[in-house]
Amino acid sequence: MRRISGFAWVAVLSLLLASTAWAQSGLRTEGDRAGAQGVYDAEVPVNGQGEAERNSAFARALSVVLGKLSGDRGAAGRPGVGAELRNAKNYVASYDYRQDQGTSPSGAPTFRSTLVVRFTPAEVDSLMSALGLPVWPQPRPKPVVWLAIDDGSGPRLVGLPQANAARPLLNRAVERGYKLGLPAGNAAEQALVGAIWRQDSAAVARASAKYSPPMQLLGKLYRAKAGGWMADWVFVDNGKILSKWTSKNADARAAMAAGADGAAEALMKRYGKRGSAGASGTYRVVFTGINSADDYLRLSAALQGISVVRKITPVRASGNTLEADLELLTGLPGFKRMLGDGPLEGGEGDPPVYHLR
Repeated sequence: MRRISGFAWVAVLSLLLASTAWAQSGLRTEGDRAGAQGVYDAEVPVNGQGEAERNSAFARALSVVLGKLSGDRGAAGRPGVGAELRNAKNYVASYDYRQDQGTSPSGAPTFRSTLVVRFTPAEVDSLMSALGLPVWPQPRPKPVVWLAIDDGSGPRLVGLPQANAARPLLNRAVERGYKLGLPAGNAAEQALVGAIWRQDSAAVARASAKYSPPMQLLGKLYRAKAGGWMADWVFVDNGKILSKWTSKNADARAAMAAGADGAAEALMKRYGKRGSAGASGTYRVVFTGINSADDYLRLSAALQGISVVRKITPVRASGNTLEADLELLTGLPGFKRMLGDGPLEGGEGDPPVYHLR
């Protein structure tokens, strides 16, 4: 089959990967700066700028950030997280709106509004720790992705000159809280296409030795026999294969983006660290300052508002003191971190003693 030129190949791939046209016009609202660049930042679409819409968007943005920090796309579904998402506005450092103008497949102009949210790192870190969510430490590595694509004219390596063809993969990595790098794409590296297609990770690792860190994501994207696209992936860390997987989708962009998801999961599994919130279970706690029925109701309301508390069982009352068993999603350290500026203070001793202010 006749091979097409490098320029034409990039153009063909761009058309194949861009089944939905969306052209950024550069239209911005006042206050838009760099967008959501860090792991504590997120962008979410909104339908308006009202308070209810904004608070809902804050929750979705915090869910994105927790996913970035933990490396777990399902972090928002972890026990206790949902309750804190409803309080997402308490973790916001700043926000602004951006309006983008695009073009639909029919050529008609389209508009969409985006809320760019920046959260307070210390507050989010405390939340992660209190809820016992795993944390993927920073700084994070930037693996080199060795991607070969066969659009029907034979496999070709995607290097820096063809970065736009790999944009779905690179963007998904950023969404997951890390970055992927592309090889320079010189003639010697183009000759590695056969090794990539055979998933010869050792040969690719040798060629990738000049790049840092010694991590490679090998991927080959091709048309599936039954229709759509398939991609086979291998993630290698310092010569060791951490994970292999296959993605399939009618949309080539989605099949490609799944490579970043698999790499994120492999990296998190290897380098993620559990928080120090303690193990879930039932713990005896002593409360003082309970001088009336109103005080008891205040204490009960305060405990029910703490997302790590699943159940409260009073055990013994004496004078102004109440002993209770608390069923916690995390241990006592996590419980203490979630108290914030609430009415409880203290926490020393065994069992810990808290005073109701």
